[in-house]
Amino acid sequence: MVELGESDEAELQRLVAAERQKAQFTAQVHHFMELCWDKCVEKPGNRLDSRNENCLSSCVDCFIDTTLAITSRFAQIVQKGGQ
Repeated sequence: MVELGESDEAELQRLVAAERQKAQFTAQVHHFMELCWDKCVEKPGNRLDSRNENCLSSCVDCFIDTTLAITSRFAQIVQKGGQ
């Protein structure tokens, strides 16, 4: 087993945290898509009509925009707290 130096371990921790954040974001998008599907699609068929497509797209976009805004705000708060 290879021993990591302090800087290597810090970099590894940073990479793991970034991957964890990506996974959480992907899981959120999937969850939002399920919520939006229930909201927008009344009768699933072979194809989505343009109304359903627009509803789904707008719904998921709103959830993503909100999540990014909240994440950004928390990052600002954390950054201010660390100074």
